[in-house]
Amino acid sequence: MTHSIAFNFEDGVTRFIDANAGETVADAAYRQGINIPLDCRDGACGTCKCFAEAGTYDLGEEYIEDALSPEEAAQGFVLTCQMRARSDCVVRVPTSSEVCRTRQSSYDATISAVRQLSDSTIALSIKGEALSKLAFLPGQYVNLGIPGSEQTRAYSFSSLQRDGEVSFLIRNVPGGLMSSFLTGMAKAGDSMSLAGPLGSFYLRDIRRPLLLLAGGTGLAPFTAMLEKIAEQGSDHPLHLIYGVTHDFDLVEIDRLEAFAARIPNFTFSACVASPESQHPLKGYVTQHIEPKHLNDGDVDVYLCGPPPMVEAVSQFIREQGIAPANFYFEKFAASAA
Repeated sequence: MTHSIAFNFEDGVTRFIDANAGETVADAAYRQGINIPLDCRDGACGTCKCFAEAGTYDLGEEYIEDALSPEEAAQGFVLTCQMRARSDCVVRVPTSSEVCRTRQSSYDATISAVRQLSDSTIALSIKGEALSKLAFLPGQYVNLGIPGSEQTRAYSFSSLQRDGEVSFLIRNVPGGLMSSFLTGMAKAGDSMSLAGPLGSFYLRDIRRPLLLLAGGTGLAPFTAMLEKIAEQGSDHPLHLIYGVTHDFDLVEIDRLEAFAARIPNFTFSACVASPESQHPLKGYVTQHIEPKHLNDGDVDVYLCGPPPMVEAVSQFIREQGIAPANFYFEKFAASAA
């Protein structure tokens, strides 16, 4: 039996390996060409110390406390020369991918579908045989190459990879290079390239209630996360608040309703900030965060949206005098020509 190990490097690159039953994570990494920091291999020096963010594993019994203290082990630190996975795991490596002699992967694919969901949002799907080998953590992003230029744009996956196909929600930016291509020239069969995966914004093990906060196309990583949650289930309540500026910015509501039907503990609400809105729920996301959503701090908050929204939510939570167990966020800004 093998388990998938995701290494997250400090430069944002993520690489996946397979670890065999009984094989140390360090041995598995070296076997597959990833040279994570390592010296003694005996659990004595601490050089290979990393942080396990998700998954179950055995720490081993041969290491010494000078290399890994009981307090560090309780927090989630591991020695990869001793660690043996008992499930799929996510391991944060405190160095760059370049130092470990690896780099982000690149893939070639073709457009399978491009649809304008609204004046402000484009749905893009790409497919290719190479993508069947693409692995990523729900919530992460890639750099998509813009055909006809040497530039790239970063977009979060809005779906999991299925049969070599992945999808994205892309903001339609007037004058934007990617937007201009997708609305003016793109068609099924056109070639596209992508590099990644990247990013530290991704779904961790669900150990308490979740509050998910999305602004505009910041909804994308959450639909990927919800696909994963629908597959694996959750015993904890999950609530998503999705905020946009105008009525026409609201997209994928039917998809969220489908998730609510599939995931027993999942609820969501959508709000529109514009005073001219005809939507029943108006205002900003912060106006619809209720005390029960923060659960007296026993909650993991995930937030993805433009910088002003991230700052507003951060300030709102501070003003409540509540410190969430974990607060993960990702800011994004549109790129013009």
